[in-house]
Amino acid sequence: MTATSESKSSQIRATLDYPVIDTDGHLIEFLPLFLDYLKEVGGAEMAGRFEKESVGDNLNRPTAWHRMSKEERRDQRAWRPVWWIKPTLNTLDRATAMLPRLLRERMDEMGLDFSVLYPTMGLVFLREDQEDLRRAGCRALNRMHADLYREHAQRMTPVAAVPAYTPQEAIEEAEYAVNELGLKAIMISGNVRRPVPAVLREAPRLAHHALWLDHLALDSDHDYDPLWAKCMELKVAVTSHGNLHGMAPRTSLSSYVYNHIGKFASAGDAFCKALFLGGVTRRFPELHFAFLEGGVAWACSLFSDLIGHWEKRNLEALDKINPASLDLDMLEELFQRYGGPIIEGRQDSLRGCLESYREDHEDPASIDEWAACEIARKEDIHGLFARNFYFGCEADDPTNAWAFKGPPEMRLKAMFGSDIGHWDVPDMSGVLQEAYELVEHGHIDEAAFKQFVFANPAMLHAGMNPDFFKGTLAEDAVAGLLAEA
Repeated sequence: MTATSESKSSQIRATLDYPVIDTDGHLIEFLPLFLDYLKEVGGAEMAGRFEKESVGDNLNRPTAWHRMSKEERRDQRAWRPVWWIKPTLNTLDRATAMLPRLLRERMDEMGLDFSVLYPTMGLVFLREDQEDLRRAGCRALNRMHADLYREHAQRMTPVAAVPAYTPQEAIEEAEYAVNELGLKAIMISGNVRRPVPAVLREAPRLAHHALWLDHLALDSDHDYDPLWAKCMELKVAVTSHGNLHGMAPRTSLSSYVYNHIGKFASAGDAFCKALFLGGVTRRFPELHFAFLEGGVAWACSLFSDLIGHWEKRNLEALDKINPASLDLDMLEELFQRYGGPIIEGRQDSLRGCLESYREDHEDPASIDEWAACEIARKEDIHGLFARNFYFGCEADDPTNAWAFKGPPEMRLKAMFGSDIGHWDVPDMSGVLQEAYELVEHGHIDEAAFKQFVFANPAMLHAGMNPDFFKGTLAEDAVAGLLAEA
């Protein structure tokens, strides 16, 4: 059988005078091979423990949720986990996500010049709460993918899974992945689930029911600035593939669809807000961050909300709602004149009641919530938000067009991500075709499409590392783009 054929996507690619760069394809690991690598990294005992303890789609075993009765699920509030996430009916696509040579053979059919590939099992290991298994699993994945995809570097590159429960473990794996394995891109989870200390101390058996989300940049237990500095040194963008599946409000007992919708967007929103309000983009103005698979609609809303909140809650504007600004004499006079039945029988205590409205329990040193990002005017928000944030979008999402609306200073860097290898792409050969429907339906023009599938994906990585695309099909086009920047 032949694995390649003509497609609408390849026909669209033939009309373009620039390469198409896929920022978020997914590869599927072949478990027996991975276990070999895990044995090399962590030993036979760890590989056996992983094979025994790991559940769900990775090993096609029932999860704890499956083993519970409906009554037990309700009692434990056990949310519906991920299930059936990989292609099966389209066997060719399933094999394509698992076999690098086959993927390379089919990329022209898909209309893709270059693809940045994210590990499926990496999404699991980044959330593994056992430190030894988390670190060994990521290390094994990174070694395996570096070996498997090295010969296909002209068309694709795998992303290193970098665990970030602490800055130090992230730094160590990022250094190893880049300096030892030669990988050019990394991914972290922009949220770490940690137990509430008081619950862990007083009721450790129940601590897994009381988790809080550490978004690594605001109110964290750790200082992650050394990690951001290391990423600058290594010339890698920080790409986040986090999700909030299983965290409120995505905790349906029965519906994976309910839990899945919006989980990437909400994770991106939370991490992005933390980076901005935590001042990371002020302290590291050249570091690129990407929030993957959640689209850009949430970012458009967040961008607008940040501007609106700054206008109403900057330090100067706070004077308008500072309790000390309340004119008690005027307030009392107005109550006396217009209060009528509202104050009837309370005239003697009225002044005391009104004085309570001036009570203030806030620490003056903590009321400027924009201090870390040093916003002096609303135009600063664009420079710190839109300049170095990139947003991964799936091809079939019509709200991708929102990133390209309005004046240039309000546009965001949306990027095409194929998401091949997972359930929401039933036909790999149709992904570029779906993306181009934004042009065909009049939602964006050809110039915006070029930004979407080429310029923004290219600058996410080449803006950090000018040699990122060296030796690839996109090398010359990206060099021209950098020269114009």
